[in-house]
Amino acid sequence: MRKILSVSGGVDSMVLFELFKNDNVVVAHFNHKLRPSADEDEKFVKEICRKNNVRFEVGYLKVKPGEKISEERARIERYNFLNNLKNRLELESPEPVEIYTAHHLDDLTETVAINLLRGTSWRGLTPFSSDIHRPFLQDNDILKPESKADILTFAARNHVHFRQDPTNFEPDFLRNRIREKLSTLEPEKKYELNQKIKALWKAQTKLRKEIEIALSELVDEEEFKEQGIIKREWFFDLDEKVALEFLRYLLNLKNISLTGPKLKDFLIAIKAYSPEKKFNLPNNKLITIHKTYLKI
Repeated sequence: MRKILSVSGGVDSMVLFELFKNDNVVVAHFNHKLRPSADEDEKFVKEICRKNNVRFEVGYLKVKPGEKISEERARIERYNFLNNLKNRLELESPEPVEIYTAHHLDDLTETVAINLLRGTSWRGLTPFSSDIHRPFLQDNDILKPESKADILTFAARNHVHFRQDPTNFEPDFLRNRIREKLSTLEPEKKYELNQKIKALWKAQTKLRKEIEIALSELVDEEEFKEQGIIKREWFFDLDEKVALEFLRYLLNLKNISLTGPKLKDFLIAIKAYSPEKKFNLPNNKLITIHKTYLKI
């Protein structure tokens, strides 16, 4: 098994690196180019890899001068980089490749809180549900850190060097404001909250997988990936929530991610547009809605 470690240079990912650096790994660093210290982070991670004789791969966020980049776009491009690297490594060698990230229990609690504030559906309770491996959340190894406090303790005890992202303290970001609020909880209360969120996440993630299995039985995945044909009649008699989940599932098979409102707009187009009218998907991809079908 070959592991791609997503390493930013911060304490979480440097602890991840410390734990797995001897396990046939490739380090993947994504430089967002959004702050002056970003290039220094890249140099830091590259030098750590050189000292440990670990392969280093870097990707860049393409930003035009003066262009504002949303957190969502940065996240999507970062994961595109990781998945493209995974595909490339699988071509180099027949051994399986898995992506590892340093998301931990506090990240989970913060993300669920953000989703709830934004009026999440049930999917907002299942962040990080993908093929990516997150050992701080998923492994049942009591020796591995689970929370941010655990990670900081591990870093101190094992003399793990890391860089601090100054944007982690800027109040302009909702996540930082939530993190600051959660930090005021007593340690026992914070631990109880984290454990309750983790239990909810595990239960909802299990349910999510069951739903996706049921949806996969309705559609031949390989055939859809090759042809991309969606029949309009599939959606006419479905409850709206079920129809939205079905449509989201199909788009995910084609690596297309839509916001909740955009997904609803697309469903309306499928059900109600007159033949040959077009709908615009991300990256200016125009989809023609034919009389009985459309093709992604």
